[in-house]
Amino acid sequence: MPSTTVRPMTPPTVWLARGRHVGPAAEDVLRPNLQHLKDRGVIRDHLELPEPEGTLERVFEARWEVDGTVTVRARLALAHGSAAGQEWVLAAEAERPWDLRWPSPTTMFWPDDPDAAWDHEADADLRLRDINPLPPDDKDLRRVLRAAARSAWSVHVVVHEAMTPDALGRLPLARLLPPGLRHRVVEHRAAPHQLRAVNWALREFGVQVPRGGAVVLPGSPAPDDYDSDACSVRSVFLDGSEPSELIDALTRYVASPRPLPEGADGVLTALREDWHLLTLEEELARERALVAMYAEALEAMTRSRDLYREAAERAHEALAVYRESSAALPEPPQEVSSGSPLQQLTRSFGRFKATAKFRRPASSAESDGAEGGSDG
Repeated sequence: MPSTTVRPMTPPTVWLARGRHVGPAAEDVLRPNLQHLKDRGVIRDHLELPEPEGTLERVFEARWEVDGTVTVRARLALAHGSAAGQEWVLAAEAERPWDLRWPSPTTMFWPDDPDAAWDHEADADLRLRDINPLPPDDKDLRRVLRAAARSAWSVHVVVHEAMTPDALGRLPLARLLPPGLRHRVVEHRAAPHQLRAVNWALREFGVQVPRGGAVVLPGSPAPDDYDSDACSVRSVFLDGSEPSELIDALTRYVASPRPLPEGADGVLTALREDWHLLTLEEELARERALVAMYAEALEAMTRSRDLYREAAERAHEALAVYRESSAALPEPPQEVSSGSPLQQLTRSFGRFKATAKFRRPASSAESDGAEGGSDG
């Protein structure tokens, strides 16, 4: 039975991404890069939160401005390391709807070097900034595409090579995308002979890849207005030129109203309600808000105390009136007792015994005697 829970929608001001760092300790990559970006004036400030005992993640905050006056606040939560690497989740929110031309929030935390190890997809062995060739085995190909079509955090695109591309065509399309898309898109490449197998795997999702073209997969949950035709591109020229039609399809898909990915509501709540990197003005505003909140609570407690005192006084007055009224009423007549309780019990027992004797059936001997008498 499908769930009736309504998932909150992704606000237009929010930018979300999720990935995995597979190199050495990610903290040792983040700390110097954040400081380097602050020294250069790329970001306004950054903060690493103290890690409470028993927590499973380390949190970094950063803030910067775009378009000169629009403040962006971002929070990156980094999980503890494992054999598969360290998973990270990044949430950024701007003071107005997100513009894909703004810098990617990932580059405000991670170094944008080609050899950086942070750009792996969280749930699969895929890259965010590179080409991901589809497996040659049909079974593996179907497994990869079905997982991609259900992906929640990343946007997956399948590109079919009409013919084997040259050196320019073998470069990832991510480098040509707007910054706001560059680190959220996973590019899958299908070789010329794989088109039939690709479309066979995708038919259950109602999408097809045109020969020599591309399609943006629906994801999970898919946008309510997802249109496979609007998300398909007839031709993608793998010659190093800007894929304008594909960029338009991706932009429409990202801009469409979509529910938050699973787990993202908690990430967004933490960004908004557990924010620590405050300016002096913001700290003063927060303190004023706290003072106002405490004053309001104190006033409510005082009102409650006064109401309780008034109610108690009225209750005492009502009780006093009741007692006065009861004292003025004549006492009800008392029933005269006839004998002691023991005598009453003895008389009751005697009546019960007489009644039982009257109702007792005759014994068998008495019955026989009666029958003999009648025969004589």
